[in-house]
Amino acid sequence: MQRIVLQIPINQQLKNEAEQAAHTQGFSSLQEVIRVFLSKFAANKVDVTIQESIMLSEESEKRYLRESQDFEQGKNIHPAKDVDELVSQLNANKVP
Repeated sequence: MQRIVLQIPINQQLKNEAEQAAHTQGFSSLQEVIRVFLSKFAANKVDVTIQESIMLSEESEKRYLRESQDFEQGKNIHPAKDVDELVSQLNANKVP
């Protein structure tokens, strides 16, 4: 099998952090991690998904925290015994 060298420019800090993570997870080297990943990727045994994180606005974050605290304390909660009661409660708050 002919071997080639794959060069990937990265900054030193990323390389150091990735090497530490590789050793922490039991790999002998960063190169081993990349070989394992590429082997599985080439065999379609791994999917790669890139997804941006959704960040709440400061106002929304505060509202979410207030609502979470209310829920934990049992405040502003309107239990319903069945679906009909829930729908009735929801419709009662509608503005004409």
